[in-house]
Amino acid sequence: MNIKKFSIPVLLALLVIAIVASLYLYSEVSALKQDPDALAQKEAEELVAIVGKLIILPPNEIPTIATVSDPTKLAGQAFFAKAKVGDKVLLYPTARKAYLYDPKTNKILEVAPINLGGDFESNPEPVVEEPVKDEAASDADGASATSEEAATSEE
Repeated sequence: MNIKKFSIPVLLALLVIAIVASLYLYSEVSALKQDPDALAQKEAEELVAIVGKLIILPPNEIPTIATVSDPTKLAGQAFFAKAKVGDKVLLYPTARKAYLYDPKTNKILEVAPINLGGDFESNPEPVVEEPVKDEAASDADGASATSEEAATSEE
């Protein structure tokens, strides 16, 4: 008789725990469906807070976070010489810096400038194409057009 008296409350407690856990998981999944970037943004904020205690990070910029999954593919790059599986790379495109962080040892392994291949902050100069000149139109009008083009390309 003691087993029946003991087992019913235990089963009810397990049932309540299972229901609460399933409701919690359901709410988490539905929140992720509504905002799939929320988890990545939260992880980035937490990582920035941790790394920010070790080194001064660029202000007012949210980094792009990457995780090293296969360091052998990165072996030819000096920045990843000390990289291990699970290390985090924080990329700051505006500040043009990259940070290699080891979360297991809580250390910055490498800091390097990054080159994005172009200057995104300044306006590029317009490209002025020279018109094709006719052989017959090489009179004074052609010379004045050429000097106007030279003045435009120097600006």
